Parts: sequence; C-alpha cells; structure tokens
Amino acid sequence: MQPIPDLKNNMSFDDFKTEVLNDYKIAITSRECSLLGRREVLTGKAKFGIFGDGKEVPQLAMAKAFRKGDFRSGYYRDQTFMMALGELSIEQFFAGLYANTDLEKEPMSAGRQMGGHFTTHSLDEKGHWKDLTKQYNSSADISPTAGQMPRLLGLAQASKIYRNVKGIDSTNFSNNGNEVAWGTIGNASTSEGLFFETINAGGVLQVPMVISVWDDEYGISVHARHQTSKENISEILKGFQRNQEEKGYEILRIKGWDYANLVETYQEAASIAREEHVPVLIHVTELTQPQGHSTSGSHERYKDKNRLNWEIERDCNSKMRSWMIETGIATNEMLTEIERVIKREVRDGKKRAWDAFLDPILKEREELSIILSRLAKTSNSSEFILKAKSSLLSLEEPTRKDILSTARNISHHIVSDNSIEKQNLNHWIIKKFNEAQLSFSSHLYSESDKSVVRIDEVHAHYDNDAAQVDGRIIIRDNFDYIFNKHPDVLIFGEDTGYIGDVNQGLEGLQEKYGELRVSDTGIREATILGQGIGMAMRGLRPIAEIQYLDYLMYALQIISDDLATLHYRTKGRQKAPLIIRTRGHRLEGIWHSGSQLGGILNLVRGIHVLVPRNMTKAAGFYNTLLEGDEPALVIECLNGYRLKEKLPNNIGQFKTPIGVVETVKHGNDITLVSYGSTIRIVEQAAKELQSVDIEVEIIDVQSLLPFDINHDIAKSIAKTNRVMIIDEDVPGGASAYILNEILNTQNAYQYLDSQPKTLTAKAHRPAYGTDGDYFSKPSVEDVFEAVYNVMHETNPSDFPKLR
Repeated sequence: MQPIPDLKNNMSFDDFKTEVLNDYKIAITSRECSLLGRREVLTGKAKFGIFGDGKEVPQLAMAKAFRKGDFRSGYYRDQTFMMALGELSIEQFFAGLYANTDLEKEPMSAGRQMGGHFTTHSLDEKGHWKDLTKQYNSSADISPTAGQMPRLLGLAQASKIYRNVKGIDSTNFSNNGNEVAWGTIGNASTSEGLFFETINAGGVLQVPMVISVWDDEYGISVHARHQTSKENISEILKGFQRNQEEKGYEILRIKGWDYANLVETYQEAASIAREEHVPVLIHVTELTQPQGHSTSGSHERYKDKNRLNWEIERDCNSKMRSWMIETGIATNEMLTEIERVIKREVRDGKKRAWDAFLDPILKEREELSIILSRLAKTSNSSEFILKAKSSLLSLEEPTRKDILSTARNISHHIVSDNSIEKQNLNHWIIKKFNEAQLSFSSHLYSESDKSVVRIDEVHAHYDNDAAQVDGRIIIRDNFDYIFNKHPDVLIFGEDTGYIGDVNQGLEGLQEKYGELRVSDTGIREATILGQGIGMAMRGLRPIAEIQYLDYLMYALQIISDDLATLHYRTKGRQKAPLIIRTRGHRLEGIWHSGSQLGGILNLVRGIHVLVPRNMTKAAGFYNTLLEGDEPALVIECLNGYRLKEKLPNNIGQFKTPIGVVETVKHGNDITLVSYGSTIRIVEQAAKELQSVDIEVEIIDVQSLLPFDINHDIAKSIAKTNRVMIIDEDVPGGASAYILNEILNTQNAYQYLDSQPKTLTAKAHRPAYGTDGDYFSKPSVEDVFEAVYNVMHETNPSDFPKLR
C-alpha cells in the first residue's frame, strides 16, 4: 500500500487522520454487521443473508467520489458504500435482514426484497418526485446477476440528455448533466450477456458511467478460470480503451485493499466521467469474501487452505489497519478500542432492530389472546381454543403467519357458534389479514394522482370531410405533436431515427427534433429497455422502441425483473414511467407472428399492456400515458399502418382510456371478445353472421393489463348469456387470462346459458407464407363457424348443423 497521498484542499494532517479513522469505523461497522448477520440467519431469525464483507475499502473510496445527484446501479454487496453515504444504518441493515414491513424502519424495500438490496427514495409518500439533485440516489437493486447493467446505461444517458437537449425543465433532476451513474458488479457476473451488451452500448453512446468490478476470483464456488477468458475482465476489454483517435472507455485497475490508491483512482474516474462524459471501468482486484458467497453454504468446501490463508492476508480491512499503524495515523491500541466499541454498537443496533420487528407482532398476539380467552368462555370448542392459544403463546418469536393461522383454524372449528365473541374473532381476522396483505401487495401500480386509470377519455374528433389516410400518418402526426409539446420525450430503437421506423411512423421527426431525441440504436433489445428504465427513473419520458413484438423476448428479463417490479419493490418510492413501443399480430412466419401475449402477460405484472386495434387508438394511448406516471407496453397492429383511417382534427389531444373496453358492435345473441388486429377478423365474421340472423356483440378489450375495470364485459354477457374469446395467441395463452378475468373476477358465469368458448391460434407459431397464417390463426370462416356452432347447440331447429 502506498504512503499517505498528498494532502489536497489544504486539509491538515489531523483532519486527514480524522477522515481515515472515520472511514475505518464505517468499514469495521459494515464487517461486524456481516458477521453478526450471518449468525442471525443461522439461528433462524432471518431467512437468508448475502453480505458485503471483503469489499469494504473500495466502497469507501467510491463513496468519496459520489456526489449528490449521482445514481448508483449496483448489486447486493454494496452495504459499505451505502453506510458511507449515510443511507444505511445498523438498524436498517438488520431490519432488511429480518424483512421488517415498516418502510420507516426498512426503507430499502419494506421487507419485499432480501437484505443487501439497496435503494433511496426518489418519490415522496404521495408518489411525487423529490429533488434528486439534493440527495444521494441508488436505483433499487435486483438479484438477477448483471440485471442492473442495462438500467445503469439509461441512468448515465439521462445526464447526456440533460446536458445537450434544450428546453427540458431539469428542476429536481439534473445540474446541467453533471451527474455520474455508478455501476457495481461481481467479477463472475461479467460473464453475462447483459454486461457485455451494456459495455458496448456505453462505449457507443459515450455516457458518464463508472463501472466497478469487484473481483474476488469466484462466482459462488466457480473460479475465474471457468468464468472469464484470461481470468481477467479488464484484460479482455482492452480493445475498449480510448485513445486520441478513438472514443471508448477509460480502463483503470487497482488492488482492492490499497486504501490510498483506491481513493485517488476513484477521484480520477469521477473527474473523467463527470467532466468529459466518458465511461470508465475500474477493475478492483485481490478482493476477498471472508464468509463465502452467502449463508447457503461455506466457502471452505471449494477453497483450499492456501487460498483461505491468502484471503486472510489480503483482507482489505486488515490491510487498511496495518497501513494506518505504519503511517502513524493510529496505534494498535486506538484501533482495538474502536473495534471494541463498534462491536457493541452493532450488537445493540441489532437488538433494537429485532425488538422493533418483533414488538408489533407480540402486541397482535396479545390482542388475539384476549379475544380467544373471551371466546373460550362461550364456545363448545373451548378446550380446542385454549389449547391452540397456549400453543401460540409458547412461541418465543412468533410470526404474523403463526398468529393468523391460529386464528383462522379456530374460526374453522366454531363455524356453528352464534356469539358476539365469534363475530369479534372474525372481524379481527379480516382486519389483520387485510392489513398484512397490504404490506405485501400494495404499489404494484401507481397509487398517486397520476395513475393512468384516473385519466379520462378524450374522443377523437373529425371534420365532416375528414380525409382517409394511412394509419401511419395518424401515429406520425401524433408523435410530432408529442415531441413539440413535451421536450422531455425522446424515442430510440432499431431503425427508429434516420428512416423514421420500419413503418414510417416517425417519418421526418429525427430531422425536425434531432438525433438525441429521435435516435437509432444498435441491435440490442435488453439495453434499449435499460436506456428507457434509467432515463425514466431520472425524470425523462423515454419511449423505447422494440422493432417487433417477437424481439421483446430479448428484453423480457429486464422488463419482468426490473421495470415491472420497480414500483412494487420500493413500496411506491421509485418509478420509471417508460413507454415501450412495438408492433405485432397477423404477420406470417415463425419469428414475426407477434402474438405471444400469454407469456408476456404473466411475466410483466406491474406494467400496463395495451393492444390498440388501429393507429388512432394507439396514438390515444401514448397521449394518455404521457399524462400519467406508469410504465406500459403498447403493441401497434403490424398490418394497420397502411390501412385507411379518418384523420382526427384533434391530433395529440385525444386520449384512449386505459383499463376500459369498447363495444364495437351491439348485438343480443353472443358476446365476442377480442383485441388488436383480430378485431377486424371478428368484424368481418359478424357481417356474415348477420346473413344467418345471428347478431353478435363485439367488445374490443383494448387494454389487457389492466383489464375491463368497469366490468363492461359482464354487463354484455348478462344481456347475451353467451361469450366467446377470439385470440391469435396459442391455446391457454391470453384467452385463458381473459376467460379467468371474466369468470372469476367479474363473476360473469352466473349469466351464462352456454359453455364459455375460446377460439385461438394453433399451438405452434405460423409457418411462412400466406396459407401459414390462414391455417394457424383464427380466420373469418373459423369465427363464423365457431359462433354458429354455439347457436346450433342452443337452438338446433333455427340453426341446423353446418356439416
């Protein structure tokens, strides 16, 4: 380790010693939390633990270079960094370990994520933006390895946008784009494709991000020789190193136990990224993992004696301690006393956190105990009640599950009782269950006054002589209006910029609004989504374009694990109102059939999934979404861009409601439910069904998530007493979801006189060629015959068998 660096900013040696000693205290506090945290898991007080031991010293250096307004996108070993910023206390560390559902006590996720997943609050309790420039910011961590990397790209790109795009109100979000996005990742996770995709995109975009690779040579039990070519990530990334002729990365290497050099290295990295908007990679080597990967096992199983001894010698805290003694910053006795005091502080903080977690539960148990004592006096099941009560009271550390399970089991045994005490028990169960459920189920979607379901519909208006134009003209002119009205809106994707997207829905807009607002990207769907997530988290309104719905699969992990869970996993304290634009449905071919909605629906709960049947409806969805604060996926109809629609005279102002269905045609015989391009198939079939005296009612779902919040489909079924869902997804896909909503959420089964039917595509994707579509997905003839057969079963005399 190098000697004491030159003192800067006129800092005295005494001030320098104080700063170093304070850093050491943070490092020791973090290490003691890790050590005691592991014991808490092994004694059963916590379910699982994954800790930052062995990474303390480089995180201290990173924290010194981190400024208010900056953003972190990291992983689950960054506890020392958060402590150094003052964003994680001892009590909060253990509250996370115990999964305390009180957001005040466990501000990282209110117990929704395991400990080690860190966040700060970008929103106040009403869901409104705080001033992010006046606080340290950490985007909410996710567990999937390297999943934090795409978001990092967007967090950094936001600074570039704020610095270079005029007219954006950056109040609360940026100080002229001077913010740096800091990413952290374990060396083994750099093997993931998301890491390499982000590295490449960051070099292309030249955005201010600093990526720290914490390298302890292992990924769980697997050594770096099985993970990384040359066993060295910075070595194989040398081609990204910038030079005087070519843009790229600044790549820095530093040993993870070298406190003084680490501080200087991170200051250098911050200066390059902040001032020049150049990405930096810092490869931090010779780190250790004193307790192994997690509480799931012991590293003694896969590290030999030599390696374990090496880790003891290279332990960053021990090396920092020795350096402090060698340079006269502290004596052994001084540090021993500091360590003794911190051990007590951590132990006391742990106890306070446990008491804060357990005390409310004990109070609920006492409430139930009193109710049960009174109930036992009047019930014929008094012996059973008292035994269950005694068993519950014998638990030293009960959970809410223990308490509610006991109460509910007792309620099952007194179903025949008729007493006020029974009513009191049942009321208590309902009240406590609802309170507890709210702790685990709130904030999947926005609960603020900006929730999209609160935005009223504004109809498209037409002149008497309204022109019939290609649908792409409506979507293009609507985007033109949006970009003119909202300087913070930008759109990006493959072929999005220069040619105005593959269907010309953005024709001419890059030339009009510039390459930063209407941008082309590489073929890299995951980081396109990451750009959108990160920029949306910093107050911009990005629209990330995925060329075809099929290609969404490349980004589905990011959408599902990061975007869809963000608001939920922070209990409403972070949001990313990203709009994902894509197109699908009714195109031939295995890879462009664009109808895999069933899989998407069940993986992206937490964002809205919108399926407009034409471009006017699609344009209205964009207008609605930009008035709200939630993420959404908008799937435009692939075969709709050249179909004619009337041109509205209020482009940019009409709004399609979200969560509301539309009755396209009224009828009394059967309710037909569909969405997207298939609506046109159903409409054609309806005309032919009229020729045999069948009047169908057609309902366009419009919005799959959320689904028919006014239960208008049930109202239709109450009139027709029959329902059929027509869908070009595979059997059991979106049709099963829709049917479940109709039968189990809307309770429409009570109105049915016939079996509810689904008409779907075949179980495979369509073969290439026109006939592939006809024989794979519902056709006009399929719809006609399916509806006719339902009517034949109902009234065979009026509707004789077709064949």
